[in-house]
Amino acid sequence: MQDEIVNRVANSKLVTVNLEDYYPKGDRVLIDIKDWLFEGFVLREKDFRNHIAEYNWQQYQDCFVALTCTSDAIIPGWAYMLLSIQLEPYAKKIVIGNLENLETSIYQDVINTLDISEFIDKPIIIKGCSKKPVPKNAYIMLTTKLKPIAKSIMYGEACSSVPLFKKK
Repeated sequence: MQDEIVNRVANSKLVTVNLEDYYPKGDRVLIDIKDWLFEGFVLREKDFRNHIAEYNWQQYQDCFVALTCTSDAIIPGWAYMLLSIQLEPYAKKIVIGNLENLETSIYQDVINTLDISEFIDKPIIIKGCSKKPVPKNAYIMLTTKLKPIAKSIMYGEACSSVPLFKKK
């Protein structure tokens, strides 16, 4: 008689956490204000305010927005604040930076509010591969949050995980 094949992974207490499962819905948009500057480098307050007043902010309804300036212009803090005031009624989140900064900030909010009670004293695998743009910083934030309560933390897939931490 042949030995029965037993799926030890399915029978274990191992818990897989996939950050992709927590990916919030909504478009990610980068607004580059360099085109709103005189010759791409000088912020003229009156012109800047006029452009903001005439701009269609409703197009960012339910979007996550990153504000940036890709020219070497020096942008005063109030300019980004003025933009955020216009975006606030529509956008889900607004940051200064690139799309990776935006995604990191989104995941910081997700991980900060994540209920981790189900992971207490459990061996955890943080799934590494994803089809969505999960930022590398999200893995660090999650590991930091889980370490105090987890029995162990691994990275990858159950069949080929890399051990990261084991409670002593």
